Amino acid sequence: MQVRVTLIAAARSSSLLAERFDDDRPLDREGWYEVQLAAPALMPLAAAELRYCSPTPRSRTTGDVLGLTPLAQPALRDCDMGRWRGLTLAEVTAREPAAVDAWLAYPRSTPHGGESLLAFISRVGRWLDTRPADDGSRVVAVAEPAVVRAALVYALKAPPSTYWNIDVRPLSTATLTGHAGRWNLRLDRERGPAPA
Repeated sequence: MQVRVTLIAAARSSSLLAERFDDDRPLDREGWYEVQLAAPALMPLAAAELRYCSPTPRSRTTGDVLGLTPLAQPALRDCDMGRWRGLTLAEVTAREPAAVDAWLAYPRSTPHGGESLLAFISRVGRWLDTRPADDGSRVVAVAEPAVVRAALVYALKAPPSTYWNIDVRPLSTATLTGHAGRWNLRLDRERGPAPA
């Protein structure tokens, strides 16, 4: 029994340099524009039997614009960053450089008082492993790019440090096929019109 889970990274709510930990702001102007451009290519994913999103405004709005009408899943929320919530990486690095170094180097560390990277990856993995595995069933989930990265690390059974080497752009997709404890990454050709 296999399930196919397609993860869509939510459209942006700020520029890359202005991204904040645990950011729950709605889509910004560029995010709205980008999701409307991507909608024709991504709307076929609305045919999935199960459609979810993280509980953030940007994820829900991305899913709604894509015609998914997704159900919010608390397990798909971004990593709990404790006292760093709402700050940029640059702001935290200026205030607590040693704490940031520890957080980046040790996946079990929680210098911010929130959730460790390892706990975050495990939480997202538990959600992934509990998707109904009726043969051929399809699931789509819109989530923060960090959640997509965590899911990929979990599915590939990669070391937690791999998380820092995965670049997930807004509105990118990743498809995982399999079932609890056994996932495969499926790469498809780029969505959109065929080249001329």
